[in-house]
Amino acid sequence: MTSEAVRRVQSGSPWEESFGFARAVAAGDRVVVAGTTAFKGEVLYGEGDPYEQAKVAFGTAVEAIGEFGLGIESVVRTRVYLAHTRDVDEVGRAHKELFDSVRPATTLLVVEGFVDSRVLVSVEVEAYRGAVDS
Repeated sequence: MTSEAVRRVQSGSPWEESFGFARAVAAGDRVVVAGTTAFKGEVLYGEGDPYEQAKVAFGTAVEAIGEFGLGIESVVRTRVYLAHTRDVDEVGRAHKELFDSVRPATTLLVVEGFVDSRVLVSVEVEAYRGAVDS
C-alpha cells in the first residue's frame, strides 16, 4: 500500500498530539476511527450519564468518517467499551438509535476503567468506502 492510499484526520483532541495518533485513518476501502469518548476539547459531555456519553462519542466518530465523505450507512463494525456492566442497556439504546438501520457487527466489552474516571464509554467505528451493492 502506497502512502497516497493512506489518509489521516485529526479532531483536535489534545491526546492526539501528546500520544501521536489520528482520530481516523483511511487505508484503501477501510476507514477506522480510534477510541472516542464524550470529550470535546477539555469538556466531558454527559458526565455521569452513559447514554449521553455514548451519543456524543458515536457522534464524534461519525463526524470523523464524514471527513471521508461517509455516513452511518458505511459503518460495518463498532466496538463499545464500558466502565460498568450496569450501563449496557443505556449504551445499547444509544447504539440502536443511531445504527439500527445499518446493523454493523458490534462488540461490547466491560473494561477496568479509562484514563479519566469520569469516562463511562469509549467507542471505535470501522467503515467501508467501497462500492455499495444494489
